[in-house]
Amino acid sequence: MSKAKKRKLAHLLKRAEQKQGGDERRAEREKVGGQLEEERGPKQLGKEREAARSRAEMVREELTVRLNDEEYKNWLKAGRCLLILKDGLLPFTDGQMRAFHGDLLNQHSLLRRPCETSTCKPRGNKLVPACRACSEWQKVILRHHRQPDVTIHWTNCFPPDWRTDHWELAKAYMPRGQAKAKGADQCDAAALLNLINYCKWFSGVDPKLVRQVIQCRNELMHSCEFRVKDDWMRRYRSALKHFVQQLSSVAHMTGVGKQIEDMLTVDLSICVSGVDRLDSAGHPDSVSEQEASAESVSQWEAELLQEVLQECLHAADEEDEDATTHDTEQLKRLQGFLQANKDLGERFSSELQAIDCLGIKGEEED
Repeated sequence: MSKAKKRKLAHLLKRAEQKQGGDERRAEREKVGGQLEEERGPKQLGKEREAARSRAEMVREELTVRLNDEEYKNWLKAGRCLLILKDGLLPFTDGQMRAFHGDLLNQHSLLRRPCETSTCKPRGNKLVPACRACSEWQKVILRHHRQPDVTIHWTNCFPPDWRTDHWELAKAYMPRGQAKAKGADQCDAAALLNLINYCKWFSGVDPKLVRQVIQCRNELMHSCEFRVKDDWMRRYRSALKHFVQQLSSVAHMTGVGKQIEDMLTVDLSICVSGVDRLDSAGHPDSVSEQEASAESVSQWEAELLQEVLQECLHAADEEDEDATTHDTEQLKRLQGFLQANKDLGERFSSELQAIDCLGIKGEEED
């Protein structure tokens, strides 16, 4: 990819992120007192309300059609479970990495020294520290890596911050693309699962069970048609159940397991219709005892598609030709899917521009 195209792609991605943040802030303002109404006259406000009603109806109709596809509904529910799992892993991984970081500092006096130069930075995906402190950090990271011979994405890290930032340390055990993540809350499920898988500090969790969930996650996120079969869902359900059981000593993870189970059993088509209540019993705050509105389901869908989009777009300029080809094919399918669904095409207009910037022509849905 040319430098000019990379700059344009970076600009479009930033604009997409800003748009997403703006939508969230606008929704929050609407919830807490209607400040927006004070900024507009009655005529303008009336037009906006009518447009909002029209769009909400369009979203509901389009979403209902998609949820008539059982395998797409499976894909959506499975993706929602990943988001639930991620939220549950945030406090756990953050707390564990704080403890790990503190333990390393207590055991190694050299790690307590600040970086001695400004040149201790990755070059490509290689790291050759120029000072003793960062060199020692690198050795310690490798020593606590379950598979130090695999590709370690040093580009995730800013070595001078290893001494003071526990999450900068955590990113050495994660997949590519985590350089801008400043905390657990800015990482997706894949990043947190890989951290648990590769870092020896998480000795209480069976790596085999973590890898089973990671495999399912990768199959889900790279599904060719954004659909998964019932047999796959049963395997996924089992993998999630056994993994969460490994964390039964973590107080809040019991609730996470219940939320995941509720999501896997809920009938989203009934939720969207807004007519019948769900039959399954569950936690009072869970999906299974409350009707999820079309807006809620649409938001879950958007979060999942956003994650797929960002992963593919940020990987589009990777040096690995095989990986780039795979991500490009995924982007083609995703572009075609978004363009075939009017509500999604509007919601992800900035991301579609970014895909166009890459010169990728989508595959239209039948």
